[in-house]
Amino acid sequence: MGTFRFITAGESHGRGLAAIVEGMVAGLALSEEYIRRDLERRQGGYGRGPRMQIEKDRAELLSGVRHGLTTGSPIAMVIWNKDWENWREVMSVSPTEKGGEPVTRLRPGHADLPGVVKYGLDDVRPILERSSARETATRVAVGAVARRFLEEFGIEIHSHTVAIGGQRAEKVAPPNWDVVERSAVRCADPETEKRMIAAIDKAKEAGDTVGGLFEAVAIGLPVGLGSHVHWDRRLDGRIGQAVMSIPSVKGVEFGAGFAQADQRGSQVHDVIQPGGAKARSWQRPTNRAGGLEGGMTNGQPLLVRAAVKPIATLARPLASVDLRTGQESAAHYERSDVCIVPAAGVIGEAMIAIVLAEAMLEKFGGDSLKEIKRSYLSYPGSLGLEGSR
Repeated sequence: MGTFRFITAGESHGRGLAAIVEGMVAGLALSEEYIRRDLERRQGGYGRGPRMQIEKDRAELLSGVRHGLTTGSPIAMVIWNKDWENWREVMSVSPTEKGGEPVTRLRPGHADLPGVVKYGLDDVRPILERSSARETATRVAVGAVARRFLEEFGIEIHSHTVAIGGQRAEKVAPPNWDVVERSAVRCADPETEKRMIAAIDKAKEAGDTVGGLFEAVAIGLPVGLGSHVHWDRRLDGRIGQAVMSIPSVKGVEFGAGFAQADQRGSQVHDVIQPGGAKARSWQRPTNRAGGLEGGMTNGQPLLVRAAVKPIATLARPLASVDLRTGQESAAHYERSDVCIVPAAGVIGEAMIAIVLAEAMLEKFGGDSLKEIKRSYLSYPGSLGLEGSR
């Protein structure tokens, strides 16, 4: 059994986006329709741009699945870009007569400046095409594969929007996930939802953008995923890197997060209480650790919160420099979202699912679903003991 991993390819306006997933066990029920549901959730959310009205994302499974079940071999998927029809000349693989006007006006906050310097380019187009958040559609597709695997062990992953444009929801614990899924901004509090929508509208009128916060929750995790023995096996570090890799995410915290820096230890740590007559049974009255201790899951819900900066492409562009002339110029603008916080939460779910699936495969091993389930059911931390699920 190898490591669960994936790689993506493709550009925002290219013919399509591709992903190859390696290390998924054989015998897992998986369908294109199942993956499509998460792709559709990623495309939703108030404040999205016109691109989402063009694309109807669907991942086409090319290999690794036979008669509805994974085979254990690499899973290949492709998401075709409908908008490519309008970009055939600009994004042609072969040389063309027209080629397209080069993009030379650098956008503050994007990969444009470091990208053209790093790769020695005089056109920003190759950089902005690959660094575009459009690439996250493939991550959500891969995350759906991981989610389908985790479901076999009773593990659920959800997300909700905590804040947009300075409008923060009151603590709703636990959120009603049906309400969240129906919300235009994926917020569990209807009153805050109205204020969030108003903040997005105001930013759009000003030619500006807004960011915010999302929280992701994983429920049903066994005790002991991850490890304390090496820095790169600590699960909080792995999840932090995965969520931080989402474009526009600028900060990640677990449980009570940064607020713990101003508190005493007696106010921070979650006391352990007996849970009943069963051996190795316990309870936690609080979850300030966010489900992780010593780089390992402790059986409580995993709580991950991420700060999402405002989109850097503005309808009213910021001042910048033209790469060709070296003179001051307004930044390049094509089109963009006003707010992507709700979508970022769905992408966050996907990245967390990928890390958790990898951790489950590491812990319980096996090349088939039946084999890994046998190992899982024999493990004390996954027998449904109080405090271990």
